Amino acid sequence: MANINQLMKQAQQMQSKMAVAQKELESREVEASSGGGMVKVKVNGKQELLNITIDKECVDPNDTEMLEELVKTAINQAVKESQDMVSGAMSKITGGLNIPGMF
Repeated sequence: MANINQLMKQAQQMQSKMAVAQKELESREVEASSGGGMVKVKVNGKQELLNITIDKECVDPNDTEMLEELVKTAINQAVKESQDMVSGAMSKITGGLNIPGMF
């Protein structure tokens, strides 16, 4: 019975630490770019897109497909970096345990 109580206490501590970490991660930002920096995006720890900057030189009304691809590439990279940041922070708390639905 003592082991169950200890396990529950550890789970509560882990949950509390995760809540604090998630709150902190919300304010952290990652930036990614594509096209040699012609398109830059910022994403936070909640994988929310915060900012897009597009260099005027890559805006060609006759080639919107290229611009679309640059934007998509930059956003996907920023989201991946944000997810990796969150996963790394949570892994430190869980000791590497992969707990489904936690992050």
